[in-house]
Amino acid sequence: MSIPEAPGAAGTPPVCPPPAVATAGSSDPAAPLVILLHGRGSSEREIIALADHLPAGPAYAAVRAPIAEGGGYAWFANRGIGRPVAESLATSMAWFRTWLDTAAPAGRPVTLVGFSGGAAFAGGLILDDPQRYSGAAILYGTLPFDAGVPVTPDRLAGLPVFVAQGDQDTVIPPELLARTWQYLQTESAARTHTRRDPGGHRITEQTLGELGDWIHETSPFPEAAGTLHP
Repeated sequence: MSIPEAPGAAGTPPVCPPPAVATAGSSDPAAPLVILLHGRGSSEREIIALADHLPAGPAYAAVRAPIAEGGGYAWFANRGIGRPVAESLATSMAWFRTWLDTAAPAGRPVTLVGFSGGAAFAGGLILDDPQRYSGAAILYGTLPFDAGVPVTPDRLAGLPVFVAQGDQDTVIPPELLARTWQYLQTESAARTHTRRDPGGHRITEQTLGELGDWIHETSPFPEAAGTLHP
């Protein structure tokens, strides 16, 4: 499965109402919540399709980013591909957190799954407040280095993180991919599961399969994890 992302810059998000959200999976308000974060220029309507290939049991919510761009939406303004403007990232994270605290009050497990620009946004969220999340998948993207969130030793200690990259990815700068791979496997102290694809900037069926296994294995409620979708 390929989910495209349109490169480019975006403006600063205005003061926004709660985001548009597409849902799938469990309707139990206590079920673990998996939040799907789309790439730049895409929308929640595209990435919600991933839920059909992920484990039954959790609730899935695909959230629309707050900045209109390229016929879709973006999470933050860029200084360059993979390099968020710190103020824009902070504004979007605060807006997202306002929604999240209503959708998933304290105590409800929340796992983030971000693709490309959504991966950078997911990375910003876990680096800003690692205790808030049960895990995060950083798919074909970079962490938001030099963007106002701490990227310090042991920052993600014990947090389950799934990172997937494509060997032929020409969208995300290679130095950012390498820095993300290195940090997550070593300095961060996260419980990191890694996957490399021989292809480019897209989510492959093989990665989806591994991601589903990872969600199943790291679910805080094993009895709610259910079985994998066919």
